[in-house]
Amino acid sequence: MEIIIAATTDVKPGEMIGIEKEGKSILLANVAGTYYAIGNVCTHMGCSLSDGTLDGDAVECPCHGSIFNVKTGGVNKGPARDPEPTFALRIDGDKILATI
Repeated sequence: MEIIIAATTDVKPGEMIGIEKEGKSILLANVAGTYYAIGNVCTHMGCSLSDGTLDGDAVECPCHGSIFNVKTGGVNKGPARDPEPTFALRIDGDKILATI
């Protein structure tokens, strides 16, 4: 199912936001003008990744320092072991749509 999750103006380059839609917690990041969406709940202890820091394409969890790649959902650095789910995005005008 494809749904609107944000507007392109909601997330400037180098920024990220957390979104709750259709029972999913989504982290939306803008990396150099390209948008990416992964799960927003750390697979280690359940903290919100959107409360952490974004550095390039890496988001650091604020609780225990796990680092995830926002492009792939993969774990760059533990203690987390499991990757984040990823969500396919499509831009339609100023709308960001995700397949969830």
